Amino acid sequence: MNDDTYPNDEYSEDEDGFSPDDLEFDPENFDPEALPGREIAMPLDIEVPEGFRAGWVALLGPPNAGKSTLLNALVGQKVAIVTSKPQTTRTQVTGILSREMEQLVFFDTPGLHNRGGKMNRALLQSAWQALSGADVVVLVLDMAFAASRTAAFMDEVRDLAEPLLESDRPLLLALNKVDIVKPKDALLPIMEELADAFPGASLYPISALRTEGLPPLLDGMIEHLPESPPLFPPDQVSTAPMRFMASELLREKLFDATRQEVPYSLAVDIEEWFEDPDTGRISISAVVYVARQAHKRIVIGKDGRVLKEAATKTRHELMDMLGRKVHLEVWVKVKENWPENPAMLRQLGLG
Repeated sequence: MNDDTYPNDEYSEDEDGFSPDDLEFDPENFDPEALPGREIAMPLDIEVPEGFRAGWVALLGPPNAGKSTLLNALVGQKVAIVTSKPQTTRTQVTGILSREMEQLVFFDTPGLHNRGGKMNRALLQSAWQALSGADVVVLVLDMAFAASRTAAFMDEVRDLAEPLLESDRPLLLALNKVDIVKPKDALLPIMEELADAFPGASLYPISALRTEGLPPLLDGMIEHLPESPPLFPPDQVSTAPMRFMASELLREKLFDATRQEVPYSLAVDIEEWFEDPDTGRISISAVVYVARQAHKRIVIGKDGRVLKEAATKTRHELMDMLGRKVHLEVWVKVKENWPENPAMLRQLGLG
């Protein structure tokens, strides 16, 4: 195990630039009040129009179906990590959409799959928990994959049908990435198979990336929400703290920068967050954990270029979000085989 930090492991970024086994959901042991956001959500004691609706929407689906992209499109700004790689969402990110007569609170969950390992089992538990905590369930599906590999797609989807239908929650199917499929007629037989696999579910062809087809999908969600005062203030768009958002932004940039070279054994922990009361400047110290020494070299890159690029993009995006100057220090450390370490998973909020 290597916890040492060397000079070339650090990148400091500020306004002045660079310096040196499938797990099944267990309803008996599940507490919906423990879901992210539930501990601070309660009907607000404010005057709202008669017929106002508010509730919880779970976004579920296989990896890389576009759940995070859909969440960001629905909320109207970025609240979840988005990369071209599958299985990048590791926690239940909560986004909030407030409208004149409705408030929808979304869970963006880890992708549903059957890979083994302690971290993947924890991710699956998180995803299935969202199912029981939701008023409405939206299954997001990749129709580009469906059109290119229909048999494999339907095998994957049928595995999800039984637990989703047994949940007795209103179910909507968001058929994502339909803009990529050509000709569009290729979708019709697949939609017929989906209708057979999910009887009673409503199907909505959409493009989350292009924000096409979202109004009918939103109307379908709202139809199943209970009448309730809003659960959060109308100007709040997420329950995720800014420390979490910062770690997710850096992880996203590193995923994009390293492409296929670094596997999913990469995590970011924000160790320090300090706001200067006089200047308003925010100083952040982050640690990037990798599982092998070879991954550390990839994340840092030649002459620190990969780490510098990721940190610079993260800092600029944080400044845009916060409206303040940001100083960001990033360290890279090796924790051998951390995805199988329960204590490490708990430290990172994954276990």
